[in-house]
Formats: sequence, structure tokens, C-alpha cells
Amino acid sequence: MAIRTEFVTVPVDDGSSMRAYVARPEGTPRAGLIVFQEIFGINPHIRDITERFAREGYLAIAPELFHRTGAGFESGYTDMAPGFGHMQQMNDTNLAADIRAAFDWLQGASDGKKIPTGAVGYCMGGRTAALAAMTVPLACGISYYGGGIAPSPFNPGLLEWLKEVHAPMLFFWGGLDGFIKPEHVRMVTDRMRAANKPFASVEFSDADHGFFCDQRGSYNSNAASQAWPLTLAYLASHTKTS
Repeated sequence: MAIRTEFVTVPVDDGSSMRAYVARPEGTPRAGLIVFQEIFGINPHIRDITERFAREGYLAIAPELFHRTGAGFESGYTDMAPGFGHMQQMNDTNLAADIRAAFDWLQGASDGKKIPTGAVGYCMGGRTAALAAMTVPLACGISYYGGGIAPSPFNPGLLEWLKEVHAPMLFFWGGLDGFIKPEHVRMVTDRMRAANKPFASVEFSDADHGFFCDQRGSYNSNAASQAWPLTLAYLASHTKTS
């Protein structure tokens, strides 16, 4: 499917402005999708993912979550320090404002008609996808190796707030992930189950953190190629309209 891409500027309700990368499919989109970044910014990999979803018919927007401290920031995968520096200056209040801004932009961008909207995120974006499911009326959320949903050295996590999730969630994990260990995965799934929230949890036992990113040394082609159709099926199931 042919697509069009552009950067847009989105107003945020805290008075800031946020750049976002948008990929539009031809014709009427099947649904909207927010794509949440890793700590490396809206770099070529995140832009590529956003475009891949657009080719599947989704009007996809990747908001720049570091816009307050590093507008335009993007990096490769050899030095994580700059990205961590920006991430450590974030807070959930600001993230919630960014989530609302991206969601509202999608609702006004398809010929003025509201469309069912999902969210997908990677690493810190996987955590943000879970936060989005608590913040706006998503059709579903998808979290790839979402660091910081369970407590981590960098933030206290979201476990106490998972009861506020209002959308079905699909979680992907890597069994070899040194950042998100099996006990962290259990914390998340146990809390979701205790709160009676609909979710699916998929672990690829031989995959590491970042397994979906074909620009990282931890890329796992088998896991990535299996996760992609599962992602599309989950989105299609929860964003379809009658």
C-alpha cells in the first residue's frame, strides 16, 4: 500500500509543542495507531516501524517523547547514555499529556471522523503503551519488552496502577532479557490477572531485549518475524469496526 510521511507539530495541553512523525495510508485508514519510541528517539528504526504499520492501513503517529529536553534527538545503538539522560528527566504527568496530544491528533486527522486507536511501543515505549491504556480510550495496547512496567533501577514502575488499564494488552518479552527478568514479567502478568484485565503475554525464550529492532545486535529474526503477525492480528481484532 502506498503511504505518505511527514513530520507534524502537535500542541500539548501543558503548553508545549511536540514534533511527531506521521505515516498515512492511501484512502480511509482502518484505524489509528500511536507508535512509542525507544530511548533512541524517533530514529530511522522507529520511522520504519511507523511506515510499516501505515502500509497495513493504519494512520500511524510516532510522538517525540523527548521534545521537552531534546527536540529532534535521535541516535543509533552504540551509546545509550544520551537517551538515558533524556529519559531520566521525564515524568508520567508529562507523558500522559503527550499521550493525550497524540491520541487527539489522530481523532482529528481522518476527515474529522473519530477512529478506533491502538498503541504500540518498544522498551521505554512499551511502558508508555501501558500508561496510554490508562490515560486515553485505546482499543488496545501492545508492549514490546516494556522496561519500567515492573519496578526498575530507573523508575518505580506501574504495577500499582495496572488496575487502571482500560484496554486489552499484548505483552512481548525476551527470555534472555537481562533488563527485564522472569520475576519482573510475573509481576506484570500477576497484577493484570489480579485486576481481571484482558491481556496476552508472549515470551520468546531465545530472544534478548530489543529483539524486534533489526539495527541492534540483539535482533532476533525468528522472534521478530513471529511477533509481527501476532501484533497485526491483535490490532485487527481490537480495532475493527462493525
